[in-house]
Amino acid sequence: MNYTELHAAADGQLGPYCRNCPVCNGKACGIAMPGPGSKYPGTAAPKNFEAWQNVRLKMDTFNANCEPDMSFELFGHMFKTPVFAAPIGGMNLHYGDKYNDYEYNSILLKAAAEYGSLAFTGEAVDHGVMKKAVDDIDALGGIGCPTMKPWGKETLFKKLDYIKSKNVFAVAMDIDAAGLPLLRALNTDAGGKSVEQMKEIIDYAEIPFIIKGIMSVEGAEKAVEAGAAAIVVSNHGGRVFGCGPATAEVLPYIADAVKGKIKIIVDGGIRRGEDVFRALALGADCVLIGRPVVNALYGSAEEGLKILMDKIAYELRDTMFMCGVKSIKEISGANIWSY
Repeated sequence: MNYTELHAAADGQLGPYCRNCPVCNGKACGIAMPGPGSKYPGTAAPKNFEAWQNVRLKMDTFNANCEPDMSFELFGHMFKTPVFAAPIGGMNLHYGDKYNDYEYNSILLKAAAEYGSLAFTGEAVDHGVMKKAVDDIDALGGIGCPTMKPWGKETLFKKLDYIKSKNVFAVAMDIDAAGLPLLRALNTDAGGKSVEQMKEIIDYAEIPFIIKGIMSVEGAEKAVEAGAAAIVVSNHGGRVFGCGPATAEVLPYIADAVKGKIKIIVDGGIRRGEDVFRALALGADCVLIGRPVVNALYGSAEEGLKILMDKIAYELRDTMFMCGVKSIKEISGANIWSY
């Protein structure tokens, strides 16, 4: 099966909300919620996608011919490429009945680990989802990253106790989910976290802690102060706050402020290898890809993820060659035009 066949295989598998568009730019799903859409005005996902296209790359083939090195190291582990799978939850609600959260996470974790990548798993109000994901990660030698919501301290520490009892590579918190009304309805102590609260949580975790949902220099600096190992520049698909900029627009400012102090991951609208290159040129260390991963798994499970990742890796390798870059470590702002 090739990528065109994979895309066709996903047709009719994704429920009534995702249209499985040839280009996943967030326009067709708009404000469809439930579904893959985003909060009013429904422009967050299209903004993310379009912002990457506005980053112009410098072509330079006046270099010795070589095979670009796409390998990437994170927290002492080597990965095939700097491309990971983003956490997504509520599969039945948002993407259709083919998979529930348990099934989706199990397939995703196994496929990503076998590929040489890393999958972040989403969390639902059913706390068993995260527990099962942690069990799956443990069975895969620890390669996977469960993502918790910003619950209250007691709930978080119980979850971290279970995570620490298993072999888990790293743990993340989807901190911008503090804007979800359902979260506070279920746990009155859930929601935003101060630097002091996050530091206590991170210290208790005892493994690399990633804070997802950073969209400002101030937020990034707070994450550094709290002791996080990495941040994810992400606007949660605009699901909880549709009024901000695109991730590509804020990434350079965040990188200028905290690059080298903390690992920087970026999420939102990244669809091709060229976008991965753009993200690294703007200061990210690696990227997350969400919606296309869903379509790939709904199209052909583990095989689907491999086909998608191979496609993105080929596009990244080709872009590196055309821009005269031998290793992802060499990618920088010098490889893009500024106007």
